Amino acid sequence: MLSFSVSVMVIPLLMRGVVPMDDYPFRNISLPWEDRVNDLVGRLTLAEVMFQLAKGGFGRFGGPAPPIKRLGIGPYSWNTECLRGDAEAGNATSYPQAIGLAAAFSTDLIFRVSEATAVEVHAKYNDYVKKGQYGDHKGLSCFSPVINILRDPRWGRNQETYGEDPYFAGEYAAHFVSGLQGNHPRYIRANAGCKHIAAYDGPENLPVSRMFFDAKVTERDLRTTFLPAFRRCVKAGTYSIGCTYTSLNGIPTCAHKRLLTDILRNEWHFTGYVFSDEGAVENLKYGHHYASNIVDMAADCLNAGCNLELSSDISFPAYLSILEGVKQKKLNESFVRESVKPLFYTRMRLGEFDPPELNPYTKFDMSEVESPEHQALAVEAAGKTFVLLKNAGHFLPLRNKYNTVTIVGPMANNSLQLFGDYAPQSLPQYITTPLAGLSPLAENIKYAEGCDDTNCATYDAASVKNAVRDTQLIIVCLGTGQAVEMESRDRHNLSLPGYQQQLLQDVVANRGGAPVVLLLFNACPLNVTWADESDDISAIMECFFPAQGTGKALYNVLTYQSMASPAARLPNTWPKYSSDIGLMTDYSMIGKTYRYFKGETIYPFGYGLSYSQFKYAGLTMQRTIEAGQDIHGSVTVYNIGKYDTDEVVQFYMSWVNSTVPTPLIQLVSFSRVFLQRGSNTIVQLTITAEQMAVWMDNKGWVVQTGRMMVYAGGQQPHQIKSVGSNVLSWSFKIVGFKVLGRY
Repeated sequence: MLSFSVSVMVIPLLMRGVVPMDDYPFRNISLPWEDRVNDLVGRLTLAEVMFQLAKGGFGRFGGPAPPIKRLGIGPYSWNTECLRGDAEAGNATSYPQAIGLAAAFSTDLIFRVSEATAVEVHAKYNDYVKKGQYGDHKGLSCFSPVINILRDPRWGRNQETYGEDPYFAGEYAAHFVSGLQGNHPRYIRANAGCKHIAAYDGPENLPVSRMFFDAKVTERDLRTTFLPAFRRCVKAGTYSIGCTYTSLNGIPTCAHKRLLTDILRNEWHFTGYVFSDEGAVENLKYGHHYASNIVDMAADCLNAGCNLELSSDISFPAYLSILEGVKQKKLNESFVRESVKPLFYTRMRLGEFDPPELNPYTKFDMSEVESPEHQALAVEAAGKTFVLLKNAGHFLPLRNKYNTVTIVGPMANNSLQLFGDYAPQSLPQYITTPLAGLSPLAENIKYAEGCDDTNCATYDAASVKNAVRDTQLIIVCLGTGQAVEMESRDRHNLSLPGYQQQLLQDVVANRGGAPVVLLLFNACPLNVTWADESDDISAIMECFFPAQGTGKALYNVLTYQSMASPAARLPNTWPKYSSDIGLMTDYSMIGKTYRYFKGETIYPFGYGLSYSQFKYAGLTMQRTIEAGQDIHGSVTVYNIGKYDTDEVVQFYMSWVNSTVPTPLIQLVSFSRVFLQRGSNTIVQLTITAEQMAVWMDNKGWVVQTGRMMVYAGGQQPHQIKSVGSNVLSWSFKIVGFKVLGRY
């Protein structure tokens, strides 16, 4: 058994201003985690337990969790944001917004971004502890990732998600969790917190406020669309799950015992902690009118399974009434004590109560923050998020050195709006806008913003018309940014904001024959039908919110610098007609997302062009399997074009004769692979029994007898707007009937 001197234990504790107590069993590293947690919690008064449960919020009153000096336990800050970098905590590397990372269709990329984020989070945490600083965004517990489904293209928080497919969101979530938490056998680097469970997918403020919105969701939609990514997150080992502001079928989710206990803990065997969204516990009374007083707010949420209250900055968070709840017999003391155990277990696994020499993450220092390696990753990641939507006559990549290039539009040099919501605060010297990054394209760069901001309510047409005259290439930068879409801000429609379309049309009308490249910076789909169909627009590229590496990444991809090329795919459907979208408040999945959508699209889910060309061949797998078995197969993909580049291989499945409703089609696997021109590679496929299963309300998930179709290619099967490559199909039969149960 390892032993350590008292002096080893004293160092980190003195930094916290607390008294070292190294003889308690909860500090004994030879004991099982459960014994250590039980010992620690058993030494707390009920009042001390209450404060630990109540202080997860922000501001002077919301957090951090207070120290327990008599036991040598320091304060702890719970509210850290790690969506794609350490947000709201001083300078940090800012990676592309989540929706852009999703477009990369690369689990390797999201893993590396999450890993780099965790390194900076832990490095800054070490520095904060050394300086005795605690409070907002100074801990190791991340309220990330956001794995809600992009169900309605107008929802303001779509940018924080991984798109519209629950399987895809689950795979991304799992790799984010793994990258953040690390693979050390004893310690976690930072802990993930998947949010917001469940059916929190709009609205924010239109047509009603999220603070009192009640999502009416069928059991089938809940199980097949809104819960799968959260279950995948739990299977990946997340330490926490966040509940929402909204209600689910009449019950606020933070007080939803069936959701937080029956499903999350009993069906999925989740053992971590549940945290509320900020102010969601108080919202039981003030938004939903579900609880009539503060004691009931606390009792309803804690009894349902919400361990940690994230209050807004109010002097008396609801969970500070827990003692009164016990007194009124609305809460059981032993249950209250059990509720705090996942919090201390998490802190133990983060290394708080162990000698620092055992934990390799304590060695991270501030040199990790915005390190050259992380800056390079930010540029690489941005380039891998760009989706080429149009490339008439193979205009891109740019081949010429120009004398004069014009760059116009409200997103051309707006470093704030290029980041999206929940972005880290990158140092200015690491940020490149499109204007700065693309300046090497020509000896003379002309520029006109055209609009004061991305709302583009005021438009200076003269400046744009003057800028596009006598030039050889025009790059137009349009989009939205936080000014148009973000948390608490839904979109009214999918049109380009304000006068942005007029700006684009003025560019075309006054360009004097110069080719036009349109760059879009947004999260929600935009109606760019005019640009897509116009012969005067040579290329369109969707860039999402690429953050600090925007300009450098654009230059690399537009010029095929170092083989950087567009290979991303849309993680969401771009509907052509607003009439096909439906109501934001209607949670039926009928007609929503590519899985159920029957309308016409501008661009379908999974769409994206390449500089090269690809061909698929040799899709093979079994023809018959028993119900409950997995099926395995493979396909060969060939790069038959002129460029070395990535290809995103997509596998879809459909149920031919199911007796219950199923999606029209379902993504079951994807892989981003690099192929040199003239080369090929074999991509393996496994479809699990769980993926083949359908939901029956009376039985849960079952695998039925029937025929299944599988498709392999660089796009969905049967899509009208093709990326140019072929799609292969295969049919297999399931024999028998297998009940998999409820999950």
